[in-house]
Amino acid sequence: MKNKNITKKIALIGVMGALAVGLSYLESLIPAFPGFPPGAKPGLSNIATMFLASSCGIADAFFITILKGIFAGITRGFTAMLMSLSGGILSTAMACILLRGKKSNFGYIGVGIICAVCHNIGQLITACILSGTWSLVFGYGPLLLIFAMLTGFITGSILKLVMPALKRFSN
Repeated sequence: MKNKNITKKIALIGVMGALAVGLSYLESLIPAFPGFPPGAKPGLSNIATMFLASSCGIADAFFITILKGIFAGITRGFTAMLMSLSGGILSTAMACILLRGKKSNFGYIGVGIICAVCHNIGQLITACILSGTWSLVFGYGPLLLIFAMLTGFITGSILKLVMPALKRFSN
């Protein structure tokens, strides 16, 4: 019986990894939103990492985050990989904190927003380091905060909507 559970978990992580990479690729095709910083995307692939953070485990969620970062590096270059990893690691860490253990007081929508804000903070810090321009925080920070609240609401809402089906699939 134990081997069956391990096989099922590996299959689930594989499906979530494929979903995350596929959504990441589709997001890379979306043109920049007018008025927002270049590269600002909805973060739909983070649905898979938030699900894994709540259902499977910390290591599984971070594995998918790193997988997405490597995929970004292969398909869009080293800077995209750094941006993906810096935002993804911070966001995944926050998802693991908020979704593991006792029931979160924030709900999936609140967690989606907090994780999106953390993702943007990680990326903004990386952009500041890479460019040597810390004034980006004041120029892009407020726009990224607004964008994160909007996209976090969307990803959290989608996670809330699909979570019952994902839980049935993972059990």
